[in-house]
Amino acid sequence: MSYQVQIKDREHPIMAGLNDFSLTTEQYYMHVDPANKVLATTRFPTADGPHVANGPVDMPVIWTKLFGRGRIFYCSIGHSPKDVSAEPVLTLMRRGFLWSSRP
Repeated sequence: MSYQVQIKDREHPIMAGLNDFSLTTEQYYMHVDPANKVLATTRFPTADGPHVANGPVDMPVIWTKLFGRGRIFYCSIGHSPKDVSAEPVLTLMRRGFLWSSRP
């Protein structure tokens, strides 16, 4: 399935200078912590099952979170190796790993 990733925080160092982009891969329906700092979302179509009544939703796809002195970076893109080896995802992953490794 092809979908659009919308960058929500263009000021964050992980996302700086990047534009919205399209992917053809699997989307993940997530249940996330409201304390997450959402950096990018994707429009998830109406999901089957108990989520039908919710209609389409903007699903977080890239987020960060602070946990004590630790930093967490999450990106749900990566169902196949081609997803993470192409730009701009490769840049996002590198930046996310660097950001999360800093004190």
